[in-house]
Amino acid sequence: MTTESDERPVFFFDIDNCLYSRNKKVHDMMRELIRKYFREHLELTEAEAQNLQETYYKAYGLAIEGLVRHHKIDPLEYNRKVDDALPLEDVLHRDADLSKLISDIDRTKVKLWLFTNAYITHGKRVIRILGIEDLFDGMTYCDYSQETLICKPKVEAYERAMRDAGTTDKKKCYFIDDSYTNCDAAIKFGWEKVVHKLEPEDPNPTKPATEYHIRSLEELRVLFPEIFKG
Repeated sequence: MTTESDERPVFFFDIDNCLYSRNKKVHDMMRELIRKYFREHLELTEAEAQNLQETYYKAYGLAIEGLVRHHKIDPLEYNRKVDDALPLEDVLHRDADLSKLISDIDRTKVKLWLFTNAYITHGKRVIRILGIEDLFDGMTYCDYSQETLICKPKVEAYERAMRDAGTTDKKKCYFIDDSYTNCDAAIKFGWEKVVHKLEPEDPNPTKPATEYHIRSLEELRVLFPEIFKG
């Protein structure tokens, strides 16, 4: 539990394609299940499902928001048939190096908080499989049970994350995400220590969202030595 007297900075970590590599292809598997959902529930062709999914993703940051807004689908049913149906155990495994990295962060100096656009069931499942479920102080997630979905890059999502984590000082917020859009939104929101997580094969952004971009989470040790033990 956080308290008003807890003045530690907060490090917000995205989960998918951030705590594990995009090369695990979880996003690709999710995309196929999303398009299957579009085809079956909206009676679309494959091409129509692809176009609509991409349109909603670009417009709202999540395909599910477009579905809820325009088609009145049940978001919890969607979650069961998409996120919770992913065969994560086939592609993700306990990550000792990641666990060591997170464990080396000094939690007397900084609070560790997960910040995801997924529903809580998916977020908890991923960190359990990775073996890091006990290394964070809490999680802000997109609550699919609510009528209005609040997710990154909406300002309200960053505001909610700060409330959840018990902090009011934007200058004390660290953030890492693989999404250029989410990093850009965080900078505009007023967070300064924002890190764009890239893959080793990714080109450098033509117009960086932030001054910090890394290709390995291990680089956090160099970027922010002040939050690590020793």
